[in-house]
Amino acid sequence: MEMKVIGVEKKLCTCCMEEHELKTVAVSESSTFKNRKVSYTAVYLYCENADELFMDEKEMRENDVSMKDAYRRAEGLLTSGEICAIRDKYGITQSDLCALLGWGAKTVTRYETHQVQDKAHDSILKKLDRDPDWFLTLLLEAKDALPEESYKKYYRKALRLYDADQDLYLRKAIEANYARFQGDPEAHGNTDLSLDKVVDVIRYFASSPRVASLFKVKLMKMMWYADALSYKLRGHAITGLVYRALPMGAVPEAHKYIICLKNVPCEEIDTGETNAYRFLLTGATDFPSLSADDIRLLDVVIKKLGKMTTDEIVTFMHTERAYVETTPRDVIPFKYAESLQI
Repeated sequence: MEMKVIGVEKKLCTCCMEEHELKTVAVSESSTFKNRKVSYTAVYLYCENADELFMDEKEMRENDVSMKDAYRRAEGLLTSGEICAIRDKYGITQSDLCALLGWGAKTVTRYETHQVQDKAHDSILKKLDRDPDWFLTLLLEAKDALPEESYKKYYRKALRLYDADQDLYLRKAIEANYARFQGDPEAHGNTDLSLDKVVDVIRYFASSPRVASLFKVKLMKMMWYADALSYKLRGHAITGLVYRALPMGAVPEAHKYIICLKNVPCEEIDTGETNAYRFLLTGATDFPSLSADDIRLLDVVIKKLGKMTTDEIVTFMHTERAYVETTPRDVIPFKYAESLQI
């Protein structure tokens, strides 16, 4: 039998009942559990005096979990460690998770130790792992059954996970929208889409005291001018955004998603008849994805357009050859950047 030594400790050997160095060894084993044969790594103590492998209670527990985890993997179920990781992700105790899910008080404890979960409970745990929004819903429903401090702690943790998850979803949605423009430099300005740069361009404009009343329509035009100016002077855009000729001027593809990205300083304002989106960032000086050349170009755009009102910048945009010669709602080709008015 092939053994791999994974530890050595001097202690009382319960095999020969003498104190000596005991080796902890790993051994490959096979077993049958619920009519399925599984292979796993078992841990034993090895007594050189008796030349025997044996187990104390600790090794018995570990080997039972290892064998059942091998079964879980073979059946496509979460392992005991993966169930623990879901709890750790939300920072929730075993008993509180049971209360959240309406399970028996010791159910999760059993799943993390010795009992294999059924497929129904496994599906619930997997959904919980990938859906912080659902966790928040369950948490609200179970609020009265949880200590107030525990509820607040779980809520804060889940909300952070939800925000991160939402941003990841938005990025994937935007990137999927832009996949069809790959290989079309006239559309994306000879630049692969960089959502980090998109966010930092918005933040830079929103942080500038030289930009007055930055609302969505004005922002979209300033972003197009920045990308077009970069293409004109450097042969490539800054962000990789694709713009369409809409009635109010150039607007990037997926603009509704873009303004919801994490760290975009967007404030929704109720104007009475409709909602307006204002962009304002105070005290920020860090724009890590932008190069010094990028920032110099943004400053040119700010100097020319920053003090314009929304109506003024729309009118200015409408006189651009890029807008005049592009069919309404079509993608604006970057070739027109050569005749840019700034």
